[in-house]
Amino acid sequence: MVLPAQAMRGCTVYGTAMIRAENVSAKPKDWNGVKFMLAVQAPSGKSWPAATLRDGTFDWRLVRFSGRIPPDATNVTLVLGLEEVTGRVWYDNVRVYVGKARRIATDFVKSATPYKGHTLPRLRGAMVSPSIDASGLKTFGRDWHANLIRWQLVRYLPSGKTASLDEYDTWLEGELKKLDAALLECGRSGLRVVVDLHSPPGGQATVSGYVGSDNGLFNSPDAQQKFIQVWERMALRYKNSKPVWGFDLANEPVEGAVADDCKDWHELAEATATAIHAIDPDRAIILEAPDWGGPDTFRNFDPIDASNVVYSVHMYVPMGLTHQGVFKNGPPVVYPGTIDGEYWDKARLETVLKPVLDFQRKYGVHIYVGEFSAIRWAPQNSGYRYLKDVIDLFEAYGWDWSYHAFREWSGWSVEHGDDRQDNQPSATPTDRQKLLREWFSKNQKPEFK
Repeated sequence: MVLPAQAMRGCTVYGTAMIRAENVSAKPKDWNGVKFMLAVQAPSGKSWPAATLRDGTFDWRLVRFSGRIPPDATNVTLVLGLEEVTGRVWYDNVRVYVGKARRIATDFVKSATPYKGHTLPRLRGAMVSPSIDASGLKTFGRDWHANLIRWQLVRYLPSGKTASLDEYDTWLEGELKKLDAALLECGRSGLRVVVDLHSPPGGQATVSGYVGSDNGLFNSPDAQQKFIQVWERMALRYKNSKPVWGFDLANEPVEGAVADDCKDWHELAEATATAIHAIDPDRAIILEAPDWGGPDTFRNFDPIDASNVVYSVHMYVPMGLTHQGVFKNGPPVVYPGTIDGEYWDKARLETVLKPVLDFQRKYGVHIYVGEFSAIRWAPQNSGYRYLKDVIDLFEAYGWDWSYHAFREWSGWSVEHGDDRQDNQPSATPTDRQKLLREWFSKNQKPEFK
């Protein structure tokens, strides 16, 4: 069914339906199977907001999805049925409705000097593990001359478990005590700090046990209320902390299906920023776009109605290169070269980052690359060449950045060599380490007075 695209432009669209299925065969691809989806066409790109449904047989259930319709959408089609599978599916009470429209670009006053939240020419550093010790921070800040860390408030639970909101406070207090201790060394070592809420309330543990910013945050009003309260608590705690640069509200938020009585990410981020600034008016808010915070998410993203906001992107494209051997094994992937049927080089990476650059220029905002990396065993020194090209682009665009990661998992470590079986730091600096340290040598250090 073709829907009125013009009336939906710039809006968040929600879909709900009752669906049951019988003997649906296995999906050839993750996106196949039972479909409850919008197919959106626009000059800026195509998108397919959809519900995720399993195969097999299941009884009637309420299914939801939500998605943003780009301002230049030319066609929106509702798709129901089966794709590349056999079986039967029934739909009832199908509803597609439009949420409130976002403000258009002309509503925003573009600043001649984008807000950065700091006075240094550039912040360059890395994410760190919350288990890093004072010696590691000292090495990174003083010996390596970095001036930024992104500190993860990250939680691990048994796969599939969602922690109760009552348990959340106890876990968070333990993590904040680690951060409190680290801030002392950060002050001594000239490191600004991004406080990154990697595991917000309502998240569910993945197969690896990591609790992320998944759609559990968007289908529970209690989790959203807790989310705002958590940030109020941290705003009070770190109001006078000079090393803290900003608050990264949620790592790689994934809206999924936003429940009727919940805020979408824009609304929740605005409410949270307002609550933070009521306590600490000068604190930088760092914001990633849904879903997952990659470069392409900036195509259909607008600034929130809040002051002191820095917008953040994560860069792992193409994942066939950067994550080779992380989730599954396959043939070695070399950069520059053909990856997943496309040729990748610096010019191709520039194309990938263009939506972020366009967003920066359109709205007059500052960009921070919160995460980027390439797995250390990428063959033929491909990791070094990829990192060199993306950092060159970040620097040309004037973006702050933090590499993923310093002394966290050895797979991302620039202190380790390219032999996957060798989990000891290299006896001599790798090209990747030398690259980062060359850029860090250009840093100016903050003065904490």
